[in-house]
Amino acid sequence: MMKFLSRIVFWLTGWKFVSTWPKSMKKAVLIAIPHTSNWDLLYARAAFYLMDVPVKFTIKKEVMVGPLGWLIKGLGGLAIDRKKTAGKRKQTYTELMINLLKDSDELVMMVTPEGTRSYAPRWKSGFYHIALGANVPIVVGYLDYKKKEAGIGPIIMPDGNMDAQIEEMKAFGRNVTGKYPDQGIR
Repeated sequence: MMKFLSRIVFWLTGWKFVSTWPKSMKKAVLIAIPHTSNWDLLYARAAFYLMDVPVKFTIKKEVMVGPLGWLIKGLGGLAIDRKKTAGKRKQTYTELMINLLKDSDELVMMVTPEGTRSYAPRWKSGFYHIALGANVPIVVGYLDYKKKEAGIGPIIMPDGNMDAQIEEMKAFGRNVTGKYPDQGIR
């Protein structure tokens, strides 16, 4: 049903997807760039339904109640309970995400590295640490509003050289036009 609705969304709005997901890739951290609008979730989620990518994203468990919670879960939302403890201390968000990936046979976690829809000169590095800790690749997913294209960019296996690898991802993202270009990657 969601794939059918995604086709309708893309057809009505003139969007297309220009890449395919590697079928052998069962686990990854998927970064969605640039993130400049709330509309990004609609188009990104629709694109990944069309590509048959089992994308999930995390959200506070407090939001996952009632009809809104059912909708978010249907779109791939995973409730995160930060109050759970590992031993005597609270797990960090990064540790929770690493454990989710390690404990799953198939999981693609979508993250926005900017951490906001506004311009962010420095990306949050949690996505990188998650991929490194879970030993999974980072896949660059993008939405180009100028071309009305959704696709997959570079696939990078984290090697510990975080600054250089993030710069490689940003360099790719500078060629992609967000809904609000002045809030995108520079």
